[in-house]
Amino acid sequence: MEISFKNSQRDCHVDGRFLRKTIQTVINTEFADFQGECCFHLVTKKHMAAVNQKFLNHQGPTDVITFDLAEDPDHKIFLAQLYICPGVARVQAKKFETTWPDELIRYHVHALLHLKGYDDQTPAARRTIKRHEERIMRWLRKSQNLNQLERVPHPADVQNAPPNKSVRTPKPSRQFIRIDR
Repeated sequence: MEISFKNSQRDCHVDGRFLRKTIQTVINTEFADFQGECCFHLVTKKHMAAVNQKFLNHQGPTDVITFDLAEDPDHKIFLAQLYICPGVARVQAKKFETTWPDELIRYHVHALLHLKGYDDQTPAARRTIKRHEERIMRWLRKSQNLNQLERVPHPADVQNAPPNKSVRTPKPSRQFIRIDR
């Protein structure tokens, strides 16, 4: 499966290499039968609200929206666009007393489970997808520190920053990064 990431937000400083490695590990382990292409879009709350309104007719931002354009009934071949909102992850992390990196990885797992055919439209379906999501998250937490997803400024940038001024963050990358399995 070919995956790519597009980061067009600045709400959370995401380490792209760590994210790619983590999601590729999840795909190789839990979704090895997946074929096709999948692009994860990290977007602002404003962009997510626009996508949510346009395609789902819902108001406001949400955590994740999954589009599978291939529409394979066996849920094995994909041409998927996955929209994920780090700004919502930051808000939800406070609500659920976790970290935004943990919450953001959870959204990626949740999106992949949607591609596999799980939905969350009924209480029973929500319990099922949450059970699978939590199993994968427990496994990930045991195998790595998910807080490594947070990119910290380079020490030279911090040392050269004027007093009482925040360190300027580079603009998010808008290029696609592909990973082939």
